[in-house]
Amino acid sequence: MYEYEISQLRSAELIRQAEQERLAREVVRGRRAARHEATRHAAEDESHSRALRRLRSARAA
Repeated sequence: MYEYEISQLRSAELIRQAEQERLAREVVRGRRAARHEATRHAAEDESHSRALRRLRSARAA
């Protein structure tokens, strides 16, 4: 009887541990995606501002 209960406890603990690890991976994936999006957005802003600066100077000349 004790072996069955120990097995059930061990199984529940492994399931909890797997869930925590899955959540941790999900958080890391979300942070990475947010960084990637911010970098991409900043690169777009930079490229647009450079193009606008070139157009303004071309018009003024």
